[in-house]
Amino acid sequence: MPKILAFSGSIRRDAWNRKLIQAAVDATRAAGGDVTLIDLADYPLPLYNGDLEEKDGLPDNALRLKALFKSHGALLIASPEYNSSIPPLLKNTIDWVSREWQGESGLVPYQNKVAAIMAASPGQFGGMRMLPHLRQILNTLGVLVLPGQFSLPSADKAFDEENGALKSPARLHDLMLELVNTAAALKRA
Repeated sequence: MPKILAFSGSIRRDAWNRKLIQAAVDATRAAGGDVTLIDLADYPLPLYNGDLEEKDGLPDNALRLKALFKSHGALLIASPEYNSSIPPLLKNTIDWVSREWQGESGLVPYQNKVAAIMAASPGQFGGMRMLPHLRQILNTLGVLVLPGQFSLPSADKAFDEENGALKSPARLHDLMLELVNTAAALKRA
């Protein structure tokens, strides 16, 4: 079973992307994936600053995240769109994890990984404008991002009010099955 690290690019308590990542985690587990769901709120980091890094090294939470990334074969990310791009929390997390540490390239936590990316928004685009930016960043770091992606417009109407489940999960289930199968194939290779 491939190990998949899942997280949302939003730490707002009732964020649509937190709901989406939970639905994706459920679908991934149903598809046979071994998922570790983390909350980036549990890993607070200062804004990346080269002077801070030179003075103090990597923050403990950056090292913890780096270890998590390295111990998983795939990434599952749901993120909001801020001004048609990725939110600063997600970019800052990616940047800290990508820093060289004790002679090890900062690319190591990303190499030989596959990722599924998603976005949810109450607007009509569903975060679609952010997804190419996230894809480009991850590709640059060496991550194979699945060609398919999931965008959820009108997220404020997309979840069942009683149980929080996604009302129409078929497309999401297809993407999660593709993630599990691709991660398993890469692990075997």
